[in-house]
Amino acid sequence: MMSHTLILLMLSLLQSALLAMGQVLLKVSMVRMEPFAFSARFFRSLLLNWPFALCGLCFGAAALLWMYIVRHFPLSQAYPLVSMSYVFGMIAAVVFFHETVEITRWVGVLFIMIGCALIIR
Repeated sequence: MMSHTLILLMLSLLQSALLAMGQVLLKVSMVRMEPFAFSARFFRSLLLNWPFALCGLCFGAAALLWMYIVRHFPLSQAYPLVSMSYVFGMIAAVVFFHETVEITRWVGVLFIMIGCALIIR
């Protein structure tokens, strides 16, 4: 049987991945949308924007999973693990948007990962 801590880690990683995926899809959807205006053209671009819909599903799933996590695990242990979404977001920026990330940011990501490792010990 899996330990309580391993279950928390796996759920937190999934929740963080859903948050990061939602952010990626939000960025993709914003590129596809018309500039904001109270017009039929804008709302049509919003309603027909499938990445925007998927982003909402990712955020909704992440919220439901977070509700489960905070109900069953100590908040002091669970909450810091949400920061893994920053790690996934940084990786997504490189993979999906071909961004160049400075070494100091990678060091920051390494510190986040070290902090999360200390939290789950």
